[in-house]
Amino acid sequence: MAESCCATAKSSAGNVMILSCSGGSNVGQLANQAAVELTREGFGKMFCLAGIGGHLSGFVQSARDVPAMVAVDGCSVGCAKAILEHAEVPLKAYLVLTDLGIEKNKKFDLERGTIDAVKDAVKKACKDLPTEALSQEVCCS
Repeated sequence: MAESCCATAKSSAGNVMILSCSGGSNVGQLANQAAVELTREGFGKMFCLAGIGGHLSGFVQSARDVPAMVAVDGCSVGCAKAILEHAEVPLKAYLVLTDLGIEKNKKFDLERGTIDAVKDAVKKACKDLPTEALSQEVCCS
């Protein structure tokens, strides 16, 4: 039997499912790094977008069932959003990093200030999620 990877809340927003782009550009890697750090800090729980894209039933069902979720795309191509739409997972909160004025490029030296700005933007994108949803547990199957 698989180990549980349910999130343990460290804050009122500790149960946000975070689905991030991990694409082959700086903005994809910024989205991924922000998701990793927000998970470590207890803001939410990073979840496997590839599992949803692969239509693995447990991943898809968990994403459909979670009350609080944010999808973070690096650019306007919108891979994370397209994966969720294709799997018929409703979008709850959404952010595109190039909309923040971050230029997409192939430079992978991520700057601390930019990572922190992305983390702040993710938190702001989640501000309208229902408060009761933030107190429920996020699990991956």
